Amino acid sequence: MSESVSGQSANSLGYGPVKTLAVRLSESTRAQLDIIAQLNDRTVTDEIRLALEAWIEKTKSDPSVLERTQAVRDEIERDAAVRRDAIAAIFDTGTPIAKTASAKRPASS
Repeated sequence: MSESVSGQSANSLGYGPVKTLAVRLSESTRAQLDIIAQLNDRTVTDEIRLALEAWIEKTKSDPSVLERTQAVRDEIERDAAVRRDAIAAIFDTGTPIAKTASAKRPASS
């Protein structure tokens, strides 16, 4: 999905920072996608991007997905708490991290 549109990158099309995603498709699906892109005068990358954006919008209003939202948020918060505790266990010696880092710098002449 690293194609460009008329020499423009995804960033210049207003997408902001982008990440590459490799997708494995059957030959048949890829052939159909190629034809659809050609018929719409777009790149395969644009067709995939548009399809994914539409799917994401559809998923946002799916009741079963909405039901799981709080459970996922709770899981994220639990994971974050574990990571915060790990950082505190490593670095919390009563001295703020910023002061420790500056104390290690050599004095300027």
